[in-house]
Amino acid sequence: MKEEVVIRSLMALAQSVRLRVFRALVVAGPQGMTPGALTETLGVPATGLSFHLKELGRAGLVSQERQGRHLIYRASFDRMNGLLAYLSENCCQGQPCEVDAQGASCDC
Repeated sequence: MKEEVVIRSLMALAQSVRLRVFRALVVAGPQGMTPGALTETLGVPATGLSFHLKELGRAGLVSQERQGRHLIYRASFDRMNGLLAYLSENCCQGQPCEVDAQGASCDC
């Protein structure tokens, strides 16, 4: 993954509403969520939500699909996994590591 893509992704996630939206879409899984469901779940006004979804889309972190009259937004798991792989690429001096049960630290 190119550094500028990583920076764009991290910048998009470095805002509380966008981070909450992205996490909700991750939880929703491949079926995704409509903007109405996101608004209801997160308590974010629809006008603000639209802006945040566009920013996440520009960063490649979410995709949008029209199903009839509805828009469905989904987390881009490929981008998320690529970002995580980039961030942990040199973890533990290049050796495989296992995350402890609480996920708080690597066990190298």
